[in-house]
Amino acid sequence: MSDRQEFRQGLADALGFVLGALGGWQLGKLLGYDFIASTEWQLPQLIGLVFILLGCGLGRWLARKLLIR
Repeated sequence: MSDRQEFRQGLADALGFVLGALGGWQLGKLLGYDFIASTEWQLPQLIGLVFILLGCGLGRWLARKLLIR
């Protein structure tokens, strides 16, 4: 793999991970499952965390599909 390809892959991973996490957080917040604003560890906060984690994975996957061709 060339240096340019490795850079693009790393950039896609980083952007997808961060933007996906932000998107998952905002979706969870919109649906009433805000993990970030709460200090509790109840079911709604854990569901909010799942939204963030799913956003990370989906964002990374989508960024790789779009940026690496």
